[in-house]
Amino acid sequence: MERLRHDDPPRLGPYLTLARLDADSADGAVPERRYLARTADGERTVLLCAPLPETAAPAAWAMEAELASRLSVPRFLRPASQGSEAGLPWYAVPYTPVLPLPAALAAHGGPLPEDLVLRLGAALAAGLAAAHARGQAHAGVSPAAVLIGAAGPLLGCFGAVRSAAPEGPPGLDPGCLAPELRSGGRPEPLGDVFALGGVLAYAASGHTVPEQSELPPGLRQLVASCLARDPADRPSAPQVLHALSTTGPARTPAPAAAPAATVLDEQAPPPLPGRVVAAFAAQSAGLLASELPAARPARPAPQKVH
Repeated sequence: MERLRHDDPPRLGPYLTLARLDADSADGAVPERRYLARTADGERTVLLCAPLPETAAPAAWAMEAELASRLSVPRFLRPASQGSEAGLPWYAVPYTPVLPLPAALAAHGGPLPEDLVLRLGAALAAGLAAAHARGQAHAGVSPAAVLIGAAGPLLGCFGAVRSAAPEGPPGLDPGCLAPELRSGGRPEPLGDVFALGGVLAYAASGHTVPEQSELPPGLRQLVASCLARDPADRPSAPQVLHALSTTGPARTPAPAAAPAATVLDEQAPPPLPGRVVAAFAAQSAGLLASELPAARPARPAPQKVH
C-alpha cells in the first residue's frame, strides 16, 4: 500500500481513496489504477479500480468490467459494483488483503519457491481453462494482474488488451504479450497461455523473459512451450493445469483424467512465505490506521491567553 499522489482522485462514486495498491515503481507495468478505498461512513472497504489516464477507450474498459461482473469463473476478480465519476469509470470489489505478484516477490526478497509457483500457476490455469471452455479469453494476464491473497491467487485487469488504445495496451509487460497480439491480432485463449508462461517465469525468476538457466528445471519445458511464438505449438490451459499438477519435487504423477484437485482446494490454499504473510498484516494495519479524508478534524485555532 502506497501514498496517494496529487493526480489521484480523492473519491470515486461512494468511495474515498485512501492509498494506492501498487508502488510507484510499478508505473508502466499495471494496466489500470488500483486503490484501497472506503465509504464515507467507514462501513465498507474495497479494492477500487479505474482506467489509466492515457487509456483512449474508457467506455471499452467499463464494458470489460461489466462483462467480468457477469462471469462466474474461478480465480477471476469479479467486480461487485461499478459506476462513473466525472466521466471516469470505476469498479469495486470487497477488500481482502492482497499483494500484486511483483509486490509479493519484493516482500519475499526474490523469486518465489518452486512448489509455490507450481500451485499458484495451477490455480490460475484452472481459472483460465474455465473461461476458455466458455469461449472467453482473459486478455490481460500479466504479473501485475495476479493478486496473491491468503486464499490463493486472483486474476484482475480483465480485458486489458481489448480495451487498450490503438497504439497498444498500456501497462502490460511486453513479455506477456503474445506475438499475434503485438501484430494487432484478436485476443484468443492461446494468447492467455502465452501470458501465463510469462507469469510463471516471472514468479520463478523475477523476469517474464528469463534465461533457461534462471528457471527451476521442473518449469523450463513448460514455460518454453507456453512462450512458443506459434500459437499452435502452445499447450491449452487444461494441459498446463495437468502439467503443473503433476510436476515438482514434492509431487507424484497423477492420472491424466484426474488432475490434483488439492491444488485448487479453497480450504487448502498454497502456503505462503512468512515475509509475504507479514506484508499482508502490514497492509491491513496501515489500512485500519488510515483516516478518511473527510473525517480528518481541522486543527483548532490557537487560543490567546489573557
